[in-house]
Amino acid sequence: MKTKINLTLDKEIISLAERYARKKRQSVSQLIESLLWEQIRSEQPSFSEKWLGHFRIVEKRDARYEKLAKRYQL
Repeated sequence: MKTKINLTLDKEIISLAERYARKKRQSVSQLIESLLWEQIRSEQPSFSEKWLGHFRIVEKRDARYEKLAKRYQL
């Protein structure tokens, strides 16, 4: 659901944003929304960053490894 908000911006940036949005065939609202999504996504950790340090390497002699190796013929 879309909701309207009010923004206070410098006049110069508004005219530049309108020109840029026209060039990209978008509205200023679409432009701002896409830029905000891009910024939010860039700050979220990647999959590998999120799980770094949560797993440990299992020794080949470990009973769980042996059971899996037997099951999947490793």
